[in-house]
Amino acid sequence: MFSVGIVGTGSYVPEEVTTNVDLEKIVDTNDEWITSRTGIRERHFAPKDVPVSELCYQAGLRALEDAKVAPEDVDLVIIATITPDYAFPATACLVADRLGAKNAAAFDLEAGCTGFIYGVATASQFIATGMYKTALVIGGETMSKILNWEDRSTCILFGDGAGAAVLQAVDEGSGFLSFELGSDGSGGPLLKQPAGGSMCPASRETVEKQQHTVHMAGNEVYKFAVRIMGEVAVKVLEKIGLTQADVDILIPHQANIRIVDAAVKRLGISPDKVIVNLDKYGNMSAASIPVALDEAAKEGRLAAGNTIVMVGFGTGLTWGACVLRWTKAGFTA
Repeated sequence: MFSVGIVGTGSYVPEEVTTNVDLEKIVDTNDEWITSRTGIRERHFAPKDVPVSELCYQAGLRALEDAKVAPEDVDLVIIATITPDYAFPATACLVADRLGAKNAAAFDLEAGCTGFIYGVATASQFIATGMYKTALVIGGETMSKILNWEDRSTCILFGDGAGAAVLQAVDEGSGFLSFELGSDGSGGPLLKQPAGGSMCPASRETVEKQQHTVHMAGNEVYKFAVRIMGEVAVKVLEKIGLTQADVDILIPHQANIRIVDAAVKRLGISPDKVIVNLDKYGNMSAASIPVALDEAAKEGRLAAGNTIVMVGFGTGLTWGACVLRWTKAGFTA
């Protein structure tokens, strides 16, 4: 079994920026209310004619360049998203083709905002066993396309973007040290897109009733998130005999500053070890963690040997965390 790590990262967000003041013009809200309750000041939205595959392609291209990996050497492409180009074919197939990853298997993975954690946990198994050598995992979303702009409790929260990571074998003791994944389907109705699937196929009525947009029981999701973020982060560390004191960098899902603060308090780590960018991007769902990871890497905040914890929660309900010993050097046997 090989140790597996991240040897390259990339991210992409659309150019268009929508501030809280901009939202004041289209929905009954205001900048102070949004900022004080969520920590979000602005977010990026893709143009109406730009699908999530474009964002994923751009992030994937940057990650491959960072890892110095040729597209034809990619064995597997996984895209975590809840806003795919189509119900089928998989967005991963479209992105792999555009990248030129002609030798890659490809599939989409749906775990909501936890999607990137699920994605790297899945991809790492293929590499650890030796089945594949190189995997590209992308978390990408165009949440703006499924928002109800009359629902001020949800439309203020989300943004569009994509983040990517290239996974390969790394030296023993580096890379991913542990994973913790979980789900509770009884909480599924708390955060969902009601129509468009086989339970409730699209119709004139479902469109008129905004059933193809995000529906969220905000208070219940908040309570779940505050509890689970800290719990799963502690659990994933305990699996390998580490404690909160061993954490150099925490990259949480960027949903709400109050949820992030609660997780930090539960872990008892210094706020200066926490990567936070939700003020610039809002909640980008599956793109949230990989974009934050890429920005931290590009800003020089990640040093070789750092112990990094990435933790998230999402629709499903799902949750997940991983411990990563940072290195961008591949296996040197």
